[in-house]
Amino acid sequence: MYSGATVFSQLMQQLPWWRFLDLDRRYQSDYKVKTFRCAEHFRVMAFAQLTYRENLRDIEACLCAMEPKLYHIGIRARSP
Repeated sequence: MYSGATVFSQLMQQLPWWRFLDLDRRYQSDYKVKTFRCAEHFRVMAFAQLTYRENLRDIEACLCAMEPKLYHIGIRARSP
């Protein structure tokens, strides 16, 4: 079994996260956010786009099915 980084995490490593965090800080998009930060929201939306998810229920079902692997693609697992 392959134990390296997933294709999605390799793709996310290629993005300029310093620029994303700089814009996040400049426009205070995480102001008063407790759990679901902008970077994590971006990762979920990118994952949904790349896996051709059509609606929120489909995204949630796919992420719940992959819950043990969420950490490896850069998404913190949410508590029930």
